Amino acid sequence: MANVTAAMVKELRQETNAGMLDCKKALVETDGNMEKAVELLRKKGLAQAAKKSGRIAAEGVVASYIHGHRIGVLIEVNSETDFVAKNEEFKAFVKDMAMQVAASNPKYVSVDDVPSGIIEKEKEILREQALNEGKPEKIVDKMVDGRIKKYYNEVCLLEQPFIKDPDMKVKNLLNEKIAKIGENIVIRRFVRFEVGEGIEKKEENFAEEVAKQMNM
Repeated sequence: MANVTAAMVKELRQETNAGMLDCKKALVETDGNMEKAVELLRKKGLAQAAKKSGRIAAEGVVASYIHGHRIGVLIEVNSETDFVAKNEEFKAFVKDMAMQVAASNPKYVSVDDVPSGIIEKEKEILREQALNEGKPEKIVDKMVDGRIKKYYNEVCLLEQPFIKDPDMKVKNLLNEKIAKIGENIVIRRFVRFEVGEGIEKKEENFAEEVAKQMNM
């Protein structure tokens, strides 16, 4: 039996977009043969989730999650049928996504949702930073592209590492659920509330406060 390495699993994941565990199982079953593992995953439908992504998903649920009475999330996740919306695995996925938003504070669902104006402004700032760091002009654009990718990983929900498995991106988990459940699933929108967010808080000078009390 071939030794299935983490590098082999990673390569298969990148090629098929299937989950890490499914990739490992496929490689074990095919004795480490990458081509056969890809074929096996396709037969099982795990690599076909993208084909379902074009189907209309107008059912689903709106779920809430409250963390410590200070952070609250509302999220809408759509499915193709009401039957799937009532599925326990679907509901567990929705809850995980609400927790993901609470913990990682994304600003957008996907890369496509980020306004072009914001990206251009971010690129301008990153380019200026790179030049100020003394980087050669010829490599600055490549550096900016790399840093924009990192920016996407921070602000886009689908690009973030999944909080319960940092080796898997949210979009990979989503594709895994689509393949397993057999319907298109769409994370449509979310809103996150945090107590005191956006309020300019008064900063007290402790020494001055003590001095005031002593002079009373």
